[in-house]
Amino acid sequence: MLEIFPLILLFPLLGAGLNGVLGRRFPPGWIAAIGCGSVALSFLVAVGALFELVRLPAEGRSVTQSLFVWIQAGDFRADASFLLDPLSAVMILVVTGVGFLIHVYSVEYMRGEGGYYRYFSYLNLFIFMMSVLVLADNYLLMFVGWEGVGLCSYLLIGYYFETKVAGDAAKKAFVVNRIGDFGFLLGMFLLFQLFGTLSFHPLFEAAARQFPHAEVGWGVLTAACLLLFVGATGKSAQIPLYVWLPDAMAGPTPVSALIHAATMVTAGVYMIARSSALYSRAPAAMEIVAVVGVATALLAALIALAQRDIKRVLAYSTISQLGYMFVAVGVGAFSAGIFHLYTHAFFKALLFLGSGSVILALHHEQDMFKMGGLKKYLPFTWATMGIGTLAIAGIPPLAGFFSKDEILWEALVSPHGHPLLWAVGVIVAAMTAFYMARLMFLTFYGSERFKSEPAHQADHDARGHVERAENHSSPRESSWWIRLPLGILALLSIAAGFVGLPAWLGTNRFARFLEPAFSFRISEHVAEDTSGHSLEIGLTMLVVALALGGIWLAYRFYVMDPTRAARLAEAHPTLYRFVWNKFYVDEVYDTLIVRPMEAVSRVLLWQGVDVGLVDGLVNGVAAVFRRASVYVRRLQSGYARAYANWILLGAALVCLYCYFAGSL
Repeated sequence: MLEIFPLILLFPLLGAGLNGVLGRRFPPGWIAAIGCGSVALSFLVAVGALFELVRLPAEGRSVTQSLFVWIQAGDFRADASFLLDPLSAVMILVVTGVGFLIHVYSVEYMRGEGGYYRYFSYLNLFIFMMSVLVLADNYLLMFVGWEGVGLCSYLLIGYYFETKVAGDAAKKAFVVNRIGDFGFLLGMFLLFQLFGTLSFHPLFEAAARQFPHAEVGWGVLTAACLLLFVGATGKSAQIPLYVWLPDAMAGPTPVSALIHAATMVTAGVYMIARSSALYSRAPAAMEIVAVVGVATALLAALIALAQRDIKRVLAYSTISQLGYMFVAVGVGAFSAGIFHLYTHAFFKALLFLGSGSVILALHHEQDMFKMGGLKKYLPFTWATMGIGTLAIAGIPPLAGFFSKDEILWEALVSPHGHPLLWAVGVIVAAMTAFYMARLMFLTFYGSERFKSEPAHQADHDARGHVERAENHSSPRESSWWIRLPLGILALLSIAAGFVGLPAWLGTNRFARFLEPAFSFRISEHVAEDTSGHSLEIGLTMLVVALALGGIWLAYRFYVMDPTRAARLAEAHPTLYRFVWNKFYVDEVYDTLIVRPMEAVSRVLLWQGVDVGLVDGLVNGVAAVFRRASVYVRRLQSGYARAYANWILLGAALVCLYCYFAGSL
């Protein structure tokens, strides 16, 4: 399998091509079979390659396959080369494994939609591009996948392109990501200038030689790392480029689960972990990464407290959890960041797909305040979403507990950590438990508020979903196409964390497996708990207690006394509006950036340069010749005697020229 692991990329590419070119002629069953089957084959190859990779000795646990020379220009060379090591193996399993489950879920969720073949073609193309990103052996090929997932995100977010909200969200995601990608490009240029290559292994070896010790202060390596981080803030939705992700919920719910929870948005975390050899030598850049991460986690958690749309709550939760991952890589705990990426993929995909099951049952209603009492109608969805909620809240022994606990511990004891990072992380953990419990209680408990809502239009709702003929007045569970992925993801949300046990419970096999991928980083001594792990255990119990307290508080506000939250909002209307309106960040961006740029584009670039200069030059040349033609056309009078006179004049001029030329 190690010799043929690049086949992981081939199958989804073939699926995208078949459905994209011929899918219009295929029946829905064929389209679904091609879309799901191609990703299933990639997942099987990835699993087989992982088993063979594990058998290799730790120091040689890396395989590179070069397919052909891609670019050769002077001293620069870039190959179409792919790398399978512990880090890329974990990522490709997440991409293809979770991706396959979401493809299966989409078979039912997207049934009856227009452009069914187009949807699966885009989804397969996304899996291909994400595979290129995580398997690439150099930054340039990684950037191809980086741009490719941005394109696929644009296509999938704007799937309902006939609606303005989806079109605007797709354009916003595309433009904001291009801002980050500009920083990524500059970072690559600077790395090539520094080390003369963009291939990972030679570049990291050169970095280890040229920077045997961590850079002091702000130097050229720090600048390169910060430029790469600009790209990560765009792709992974961190301050200040996080604003595209909540609007991206305009796409179909399976798209939200795949692109905006499990895979694409984690690309920035993966890129920094892959670049651990560089970031470990640029402590100033790591500090900025950690600070931005914890600030993003706190801001997104605050916004999530007041959201009504079930998918928007999960969107801001994703931004907050990504902030945790950046805190981990920012303090040098690269394996902890990837561990949380790995566990988060399962429980966040589960929560998004569970919300999709609720949305289907309520005929595409997404306002949690128009739900309630769904537990008896959707028991399976309630149970699986409950598992996902407990996992993201960090309740033991679910997966999120282990990965979040490791990040918080590293944020405190790592040489690059700080007690303030730990404290804010703990506060965010309690807030996460509160707003996720709020989501569960508003959706599945209390009065059945959906019964008092007016019936939905039977043809088409605001998001472009087509209502189906089998809709009933009472909510009910969807078919096994929906429930099977939920069940598998729920089991993974329970069991996935046991591969990364903390030191006081056993051996962190996950970190040990990833260690060869970070071999070029500068390793620093981490303070040990000399009191027999008592400090770590005590802090863990504190965090769990705060999470349970957050769940209990949500129960008091939304189950015991459902009017308490409304009364609190009425008592502090200014604060509530501030949080409800997402701290007016979009409005500030619109006022300070978007409108001035539109004005400059309209007045200077369009009216000044385009209309005034370019069109003016073209139209001016045309005007000159038009006016000249007024006089020239008088020569074409149509009278023979006028033409004879012109011929006579011409002959006389020729004779005069010959006479004077001869005399000279």
